[in-house]
Amino acid sequence: MSETPNTIDDLLAEQRKFVPPPEFVANSLMVGTHLYEEAARDDEGFWARQAADLVTWDTEWDQICEWDLPYAKWFLGGRLNVSYNCLDRHVLAGAGDKVAIHWEGEPGDTRTITYAEMLDEVQRCANVLRSLGVSAGDRVNIYLPMIPEAAVAMLACARIGAVHSVVFGGFSSQALADRINDAEATLLITADGGYRRGEVFPLKPAADEALAMSSSVRNVLVVKRGGNPVEMLEGRDHWYHDMIEAADPVCPAEPFDAEQLLFLLYTSGTTGKPKGIMHTSGGYLTHVTFTHKYVFDLHPETDVYWCTADVGWVTGHSYIVYGPMSNGATQVMYEGVPNYPGNDRFWEIVEKYKVTILYTAPTAIRTFMKWGAQEPAKHDLSSLRLLGSVGEPINPEAWMWYHTYIGGGRCPVVDTWWQTETGGIMISPLPGATTTKPGSATFPLPGVTAELLDDAGERVDQGGGYLTLTRPWPGMLRGIWGDPDRYRETYWSRFPDRYFAGDGAKLDAEGYLWLLGRVDDVMNVSGHRISTTEVESALVSHPAVAEAAVVGANDPTTGQAIIAYVITRGGAEVTVEELRSHVATEIGAIAKPKAIFITPDLPKTRSGKIMRRLLRDVAEGRVMGDTSTLADSSIVDELQRRAAETPTED
Repeated sequence: MSETPNTIDDLLAEQRKFVPPPEFVANSLMVGTHLYEEAARDDEGFWARQAADLVTWDTEWDQICEWDLPYAKWFLGGRLNVSYNCLDRHVLAGAGDKVAIHWEGEPGDTRTITYAEMLDEVQRCANVLRSLGVSAGDRVNIYLPMIPEAAVAMLACARIGAVHSVVFGGFSSQALADRINDAEATLLITADGGYRRGEVFPLKPAADEALAMSSSVRNVLVVKRGGNPVEMLEGRDHWYHDMIEAADPVCPAEPFDAEQLLFLLYTSGTTGKPKGIMHTSGGYLTHVTFTHKYVFDLHPETDVYWCTADVGWVTGHSYIVYGPMSNGATQVMYEGVPNYPGNDRFWEIVEKYKVTILYTAPTAIRTFMKWGAQEPAKHDLSSLRLLGSVGEPINPEAWMWYHTYIGGGRCPVVDTWWQTETGGIMISPLPGATTTKPGSATFPLPGVTAELLDDAGERVDQGGGYLTLTRPWPGMLRGIWGDPDRYRETYWSRFPDRYFAGDGAKLDAEGYLWLLGRVDDVMNVSGHRISTTEVESALVSHPAVAEAAVVGANDPTTGQAIIAYVITRGGAEVTVEELRSHVATEIGAIAKPKAIFITPDLPKTRSGKIMRRLLRDVAEGRVMGDTSTLADSSIVDELQRRAAETPTED
């Protein structure tokens, strides 16, 4: 083990363990270690078997993997159609009447869509795209609310070999324009508007603003959803439903090369220019189909699966559209927010559709904690058998709350680590096989190899370090669109021959992995490298705290000072000194925040991500940066006011 002082400090200990419940193990797909052993012997052969067992190919591959660091190609020579795998093969197998999507609109309107109905609309949509001049390899931007047409559009692109680039509906017109321009998209699919917090948010007007800054888009398809008035530009803009109704209902799925580009998905970059992450077809589909099946212990005949993400994020791509539909799952798709018309909307939906598998974000879980256990208690959640967490490290107390009040103490919790760049889940428990610890993503999945390194590039066998991946995997990104140099510099330059995308982690004495978030969220306090995640977890372990966000602010004495922002549970009263002492007890005096601000809310994007950049601006008294993506920009003003009034500890 490396003893270098520059490694991330390992401060917080968690001793609780949960073995898989016997009643869960009795019916689990994976209860032993044979998949790990098979993959350890031959990782490429392991992935080839998954590709053969789980994916339908028109032409078998000649070579499993070509690895020319940092570029990988998987299943070379193989040909398939991703849309066929998600739809046709289920219908041809007699499952056409099986429900693919239970869709719930925020106002309460619903749609139930079978696999046969989904196939019909996808074929029609594919023919519409072709009629508007879209060919294989062309880029199509999708800017829609959480409605079934978003999945239809993605699968229609895949059917004809077009490349989709989905943009989250909460993004601004400038963000949309940047993504259209970078991809040189020729078609935009959008909607008049969608529902959020009981009101229609207009999308078409924002799309029009974006198109005024772009020149490549020739046609726009517009879905009627919000009913808000919009302007339609003759010759360019077309109503989706009119064109679908008139379209030819048959569009055979054309086989494409396994390395055919399936989609671009843009993620923020440190330079300010979004990065167009490239994902291809055969390897990506193999990865998400395998991980969705085994991480969620999917039984498609009986399970009702609900991932609460938006299709605008990679979680929506991999675990709403491609993974679940490749596996023939029945799933719930919800348009709106978790607190409209009441704080129990999610639990109402779980009860209504008898959801068995729930996959949501720690940010949402901590919000539910703030609202109180009385909200889920209003509903029968006994249908749930498995819970999942995604998006950021989950602190132990949020894990325990989720397990206790949502899972009734009987549901395994799979805390998953992965990224837009990895394509699918990389580190996670297998729920019938893994003893879990609250807050730990546990171990790399079969076929995934990960190691922690210190600043010198030496392996860390216990303690904190930088999370690296040592072997290629099928779902990995194939590069950054139009910028190979940036791809190499961003992911492959920090450590030789290894993928590193900026996350820190720690290994405990039993080999469990604990994600610590981005290494740029590591604070250097008097020479100690302290993870914001660990201080946040310590704060949330206090019974009065529902959510916490921690940042490092420049400090002339210690280098950086720990600044914390805290939301209490149901207005519980607690003093700042009590919280500082609690952190010292949980972690140590070195981790005591210099200042703690108790606040009613935190600056979050519409997807629920905390904007820590703005919290640092508040802590250091800077002029605010861009707040256009915030769900509620007024919270920044409130934080600035409180910062001006709150004393700090010396």
